Amino acid sequence: VKVSPNVDKTQNFALIDSLILFLPPLPDTTGENIAESLVAEGLASRREGIRANNPEQNRLAELEDQAKVAKKGTWSEGTGSHTVRDLKYTIENPRHFVDSMHQKPVNAIIEHVRDGSVVRALLLPDYYLVTVMLSGIKCPTFKREADGTETPEPFAAEAKFFTESRLLQRDVQIVLESCHNQNILGTILHPNGNITELLLKEGFARCVDWSIAVYTRGAEKLRAAERYAKERKLRIWRDYVAPTANLDQKDKQFIAKVMQVLNADAIVVKLNSGDYKTIHLSSIRPPRLEGEGTQDKNRKLRPLYDIPYMFEAREFLRKKLIGKKVNVTVDYIRPASTATETVPAFSERTCATVAIGGINIAEALVSKGLATVIRYRQDDDQRSSHYDELLAAEARAIKNGKGLHSKKEVPIHRVADISGDTQKAKQFLPFLQRAGRSEAVVEYVFSGSRLKLYMPKETCLITFLLAGIECPRGARNLPGLVQEGEPFSEEATVFTKELVLQREVGHVPPPQGKFMYQFCIIALHSNSHPFGLN
Repeated sequence: VKVSPNVDKTQNFALIDSLILFLPPLPDTTGENIAESLVAEGLASRREGIRANNPEQNRLAELEDQAKVAKKGTWSEGTGSHTVRDLKYTIENPRHFVDSMHQKPVNAIIEHVRDGSVVRALLLPDYYLVTVMLSGIKCPTFKREADGTETPEPFAAEAKFFTESRLLQRDVQIVLESCHNQNILGTILHPNGNITELLLKEGFARCVDWSIAVYTRGAEKLRAAERYAKERKLRIWRDYVAPTANLDQKDKQFIAKVMQVLNADAIVVKLNSGDYKTIHLSSIRPPRLEGEGTQDKNRKLRPLYDIPYMFEAREFLRKKLIGKKVNVTVDYIRPASTATETVPAFSERTCATVAIGGINIAEALVSKGLATVIRYRQDDDQRSSHYDELLAAEARAIKNGKGLHSKKEVPIHRVADISGDTQKAKQFLPFLQRAGRSEAVVEYVFSGSRLKLYMPKETCLITFLLAGIECPRGARNLPGLVQEGEPFSEEATVFTKELVLQREVGHVPPPQGKFMYQFCIIALHSNSHPFGLN
């Protein structure tokens, strides 16, 4: 750009009243003069005035005369009405308009940049003037005060300039992706790159959950760009601290063996060190009772059987995970919370993504409608590292009417618990003896030889002793005192837990007429390997 200033000698500044613009090549002035090109095409006229007698103005006058003779542009015959654009400032049905584009790129010109992620674009060739919000992201904005002034959020002005300097009045293509509350969401494509991903990578924007799902280029690209800026603490992330920043690498990712499924979102794993650790699946919520009046207050709640789909969710995890080695990636640590009037107290929770055979078990659970995805505040980064996949899985489950999202009648599990009822246990014993060998699941281990068994065919819970052996008794809380456990009682309990807890087993009923208190005396077999007398 060549600037021709006229200096007012009475003032201590230069008054610039004209710009002579040349297109490349630079730095000499042998390139195209924009002013001359406009006048030569009849798209502008030279300015008559006091400064008309100079080489530049003389050249413009010559070009203007040539344009008049050639009847170009404004010097052509007629009113020129055919050159007036019919701009359409409003769209009657924005959603229908977006759907009619079928997510195909539309040629456009960016006419205005409101902030880093919102622009005003002229769609071609039909001249629709629309406001487009970039899908999946949000930049800092300008807050309008009561007096009409605007207060920029941190980095709002920088983000706006970043977008303006790359897109304003440029030819681009826009993919119209969705419509939310009459706002059009889209992606702007430029030969030099994707402005959405650039804003994230430079730390000028953050991902937003409510629109990232409609981003047609893949939500994982946006998350990766945001993660890049977070790791380098760029701009809006200058004070960012990762949820797992205080963990060693060995504590962030590890392989462990699943020993127990606590409910639909928590498991107990055994680490290589031999220690046990409770892991909660990140960003999902297990089935729960809706409303306070759904449960009979006179009957004790058994969550596993009384909460709809809780049993199905637990069984899904049990069959997939028990006894298997899984890959655990810790996403965040949820600190302990105190109890309130409506929410009980929670201890510190380790929340992680658990994968087996390359499958995210939380995503599989959600896709079957056996869990739901937790919604977060936009500034809450304590969430699953695969949060978008969880949202997509939930959307599929809702669309297909799976599990919790089904309109069918919820499954009911009427399970009789006769483990603590001597009379019911005696009545059930003959039936058990006639049945012969039965299949069951070990639900709980009281001690090395005393277990609780769930019998799916008979839909009941029984307490029993392993035939022919007796293990040391563990510690017990009695009225007024605590009875200490016998030597090796804890080791025996752990040994039995690791072998059979929550595993499918077969059992052989006791001999005819044999009965000890309320316990069934049986032999227990798992995976064809007998435990007990054998």
